[in-house]
Formats: sequence, C-alpha cells, structure tokens
Amino acid sequence: MINHTRRKKLLKILAERGSVTVTELESALSASAATIRRDITVLATSGQLVKVHGGAQHLAPDKPTGLVGSSFVENSAVFPERKRAIARRAAQMCQNGETVIINGGSTTHMMAESLAGSQLTILTNSFLTAHELLTHSSNEILLPGGKIYREQNVIVSPFENDVIQNHYASKMFIGAAAVSPLGLLESDPLLVRAEIQLMKQADELIVLVDSSKFSSKRGGLIVCPLSRVTTLITDSNVSPETVAMLQGQDIEVVVVDPDPVAP
Repeated sequence: MINHTRRKKLLKILAERGSVTVTELESALSASAATIRRDITVLATSGQLVKVHGGAQHLAPDKPTGLVGSSFVENSAVFPERKRAIARRAAQMCQNGETVIINGGSTTHMMAESLAGSQLTILTNSFLTAHELLTHSSNEILLPGGKIYREQNVIVSPFENDVIQNHYASKMFIGAAAVSPLGLLESDPLLVRAEIQLMKQADELIVLVDSSKFSSKRGGLIVCPLSRVTTLITDSNVSPETVAMLQGQDIEVVVVDPDPVAP
C-alpha cells in the first residue's frame, strides 16, 4: 500500500474510533510497527492527528473518543509482543460450550483475536472486548448493566444486587497492575470494584500478566490474595524466584515465549 493511501486509511480508522494503538493499525493496514509510527509522526507534524505514547488520537478534544480511552491505548502499547502471546495461551484454555468471564484490560482484550472460531458464552465488563467479539466471532456475549468508564475500559454497576449474580462461569481471566506476595494489585478503586464483582461468579481465576508486573510499583490496592488464583500466565522473562514464589502458593504457572518484535 502506497504512503498516501495508507495514511488516508489510517485517518479514516482514527475518525471512526477516536483513538488507536500502533498494534491495532499494524493489523488493519498490513504494515510494520515502524511504518505505522512514521505515518503517525508525519500526520501529527501536518496537524492531522495527535500523537500519543503507543498510538494516536483524533484531533477534536471535544469529540467523544470512541470505545477506548487514552490510558487503555497507552497500556496496550507496553510489551504488546508479551501480552499477545499470553492472551493467545489463555484463549487455548477455553473449551467450546463453557461460560467464561473476561475482565477488561489490555492483555485480556487481546484474547478476542484468538477466540474468533470459538463457541463460548462470554461475560465481559469491557464494552471494547464485547464489540470485538460481536464483530469477529459467533460467541454468545453477555454484558453487565451499569456505566461505561471509557478510560478504564470497564462497565461498573452502581448496585450490589446486579444481574451478574445470576451468572456462573467456570473460568475468569483477569490482568493486574502488579502482582506481589500480598496478591493481585490495582491502582484504581473503580477497577478493584469491577473485578471483585465478577470474581465471585467464577470457579477458576486465571491471571494474565507480563513479567514486568512482578516488579511494578503501580498497584496499591489489593484485589485478592494469591490463594484465590488458580493459574497465572506470564512470559519467559519472569525470574525463577518469582515462579517459585507463585508455585509455593499452589498456583499453576504457565510461561510463554513473547511474540517476535515487529521490525
């Protein structure tokens, strides 16, 4: 695809979505990450978009930013090759016919790419993930009632007696801002509330975190203790000491190799 055609298509995608990541544009435009970054720089210099870490935003600040907030865009751009490999392995744990919960998050969202051919009932509190699954799969999708918080990419009900309580799932897939011996950690009280609401409805809790989360200082709020975690999927950069700590908590640790970094 020649430069001006690709950039025109990039702007069209941005106008539709409000914000996009480099990773999303790689797939949509069939171009390398380096090419996409150059296009974003050229278009930002000419005043046609706003360049942000890991992607781009539509120019108009007073226009709704689509389905995704800037914080989600930025999180998606951090170690995407690790997150995609982790998400793909998580999707392989789903068996046709079962009900699963996919919590909102940059890594869990990438599971949607690998679930296109599955036959699942999926309860998710992420409108973005629901949109992706509805568009590209025949899975049955369930959404909780409540308010959509764009920046966090979650739907949270203001009521304790929510429709979520009527659903049961064999597995819940969840990310975290950080993981420590104390448990899964988050920095946003809203995310903690959303995750606790869903966690009660699942048997197995499967955690998707890249290896940087074991040294992260971002999370200060405990979502749950490690004793609640059934399985944790991470990448091969994880230290042996961390693996031993997790296994000492009777957690099954699954280690995957990151995808190759795009040229």
